[in-house]
Amino acid sequence: MERKGLVICSVVALLGVLSAVTGFAAEGTRIKASDVKFVSNTKCSYPRSPALGLGLTASAALLIAHIIINVTTGCICCKITSQSWNSNWTKALIFYVVSWFTFIIAFLLLLTGSALNDQHGEESVYFGYYYCYVVKPGVFAGGAVSAIASVVFGILYYLTLNTAKATSGPWGTAAVPNQGGIAMGQPQFPPHQTSQDPVFVHEDTYNRRQFT
Repeated sequence: MERKGLVICSVVALLGVLSAVTGFAAEGTRIKASDVKFVSNTKCSYPRSPALGLGLTASAALLIAHIIINVTTGCICCKITSQSWNSNWTKALIFYVVSWFTFIIAFLLLLTGSALNDQHGEESVYFGYYYCYVVKPGVFAGGAVSAIASVVFGILYYLTLNTAKATSGPWGTAAVPNQGGIAMGQPQFPPHQTSQDPVFVHEDTYNRRQFT
């Protein structure tokens, strides 16, 4: 792997780890039902929690990692042609789609969990009863796991796409390996005889044939 690719993969991996760690930390520090107290029959008291900042940090780190991958690789659909299609392009396209799919899931879970965790004073009414709202367990953890998957597939997409480019020619066609020079020569055929060898006739024989 060249130096540029190593730096890009390292930065994206670090951002992915940061997103996952802060996502799991937000899961551990989110407001739980046992932390909420009823001030009155219609009002809930929520403690302060760092889950909001952790969730936003995880979202931002994942977003930056995804931007770096997609900016450095460009649009894969603009590079694929029917002449250059091979197994590496197929793998790159699969990694690209899965990376985007997991990114959307992770980003929505982390942002939604952060926003809902900070809804202090929000109560829900069901059949005349008041309930204090808290984020369900697993929202931040699910976002962290999806963030790891998104970054891993993003790095695989980057590496596979570079391999696919390296195995394609400068005009989008598959590179042909050097087969060496082919010696050319003239065909060796015996010279064609257009006439027979001359026949020598004695002078007397010629004269006798002439006058008989």
